[in-house]
Amino acid sequence: MSEYNKFRLNHTRRHFLTRAGLGIGSIALGSLLAPGMFGRKQEELESLPLGVAQFAPKAKRIIYLFQNGAPSQLETFDYKPKLNEMIGQDLPASIRMGQRLTGMTANQEKFPLVGSAFEFKQHGQSGAWVSSMFPHMASIADDICIIKTIHTEAINHDPALTFFQTGAQQGNRPSMGAWMSYGLGSENRNLPAYCVLLSRGRGNGQGVYSKLWTNGFLDSIHQGVVFSSGEDPILYLNNPEGQDRTSRRDMLDQLSKLNTMAFEQFGDPEIQSKIQQYEMSYRMQTAVPELTDLSKEADHIIRMYGPECLVPGTYAANCLLARKLSESGVRFVQLYHQGWDQHGNLVGEMPLQAQDVDRASAALVKDLKQRGLLDETLVIWGGEFGRTNYCQGNLGKDNYGRDHHPKCFSIWMAGGGIKPGMVYGETDEFGYNIVKDPVSVHDFHATIQHLMGINHEQLTYKHLGRRYRLTDVAGQVIPGILA
Repeated sequence: MSEYNKFRLNHTRRHFLTRAGLGIGSIALGSLLAPGMFGRKQEELESLPLGVAQFAPKAKRIIYLFQNGAPSQLETFDYKPKLNEMIGQDLPASIRMGQRLTGMTANQEKFPLVGSAFEFKQHGQSGAWVSSMFPHMASIADDICIIKTIHTEAINHDPALTFFQTGAQQGNRPSMGAWMSYGLGSENRNLPAYCVLLSRGRGNGQGVYSKLWTNGFLDSIHQGVVFSSGEDPILYLNNPEGQDRTSRRDMLDQLSKLNTMAFEQFGDPEIQSKIQQYEMSYRMQTAVPELTDLSKEADHIIRMYGPECLVPGTYAANCLLARKLSESGVRFVQLYHQGWDQHGNLVGEMPLQAQDVDRASAALVKDLKQRGLLDETLVIWGGEFGRTNYCQGNLGKDNYGRDHHPKCFSIWMAGGGIKPGMVYGETDEFGYNIVKDPVSVHDFHATIQHLMGINHEQLTYKHLGRRYRLTDVAGQVIPGILA
């Protein structure tokens, strides 16, 4: 019997249908892992993300509410009554253990302990302690996970900010959002994968700068796109006066041809990024105005976020805009809110800062939850380091300030695969050292990438002969906070 006849006898219609079914299943799985991959035009396929999630993600998107300037953990979520009992007494040397200090307190002879001037109460099933300055955040205690044992290597603002955003204290490294854009791309081809929103509170502020949302050595298409609070949310996005959308399209088509010729001649991949950026800007001309128009939000949503959400550039407006961007498929939305640098007059400034952010932060979590989006959206709230348990300078009768403290501080996370209604980690009774479950910045980054379906050790980029990643050469996923 010929080989052909053997093949015909051994491969029945049942075999054919079985194998065809497996192929269809593979196609279906591919469409789930990379939605929209099939049926796209060739020009659309060229801008697809470089990769997809390596395993089933818990979260699809991230909203990071970064509190720039470092809010004191001792006035937010790490209640230490011992400090009130010992107010004015010197911090024991056995607790400080010769820790490096900033130049602002290095010359102090005494380190007078100072407890919080604000009342704390327990909330939620976890019994989490929350300061009275944050009643709205207290109301979502059962939806958030408070981590009290974050620690960092940096003791000053610039390197600490850079470390949290890029995984390194020096510049020219890709930011968290740039890594997410590089690894996963955007869910909406009409919007960037990475957007940045800025606001300023009523406290003493530290500056923010473009290296915090830079693409570093990745292609420039992965850099964060900054939204402004002015008349034009994104500068130079609208057509110049006298030019309509048709003539703009013609101009971009001709420019694309010139850039393609340049790429064929020089082979510089950045030219391809420029082409993609021009096309993205053109598509954003339609998408952005609708997104930034908050006047169409329902009345109950406005009441939830507060009336300031209708004032462009405020923290409340940016929280609402972050929800709309995330809802529209933006992969990573980064908010920077300045004003948390309370070296002095903490009692006077911090309640104003809390008032600026408390209501809208909680509203964002509630809003996502009622829309069924919280389970797939990771929300993060926190700063770059913590604050000392002793007073900077002389302890005043009715006021005090706190210096930088990198050894332990608090953040919270919600949604996107995070275990809700829990407090993770413990600090000592002085709120100075970690006694249980430390979490480094690299651990934090590794966990975030894990929740997005990425193995942090495998998302790398070769630059100058070395493979880089967000977590550098460290970082462990924190299983205790995963749902």
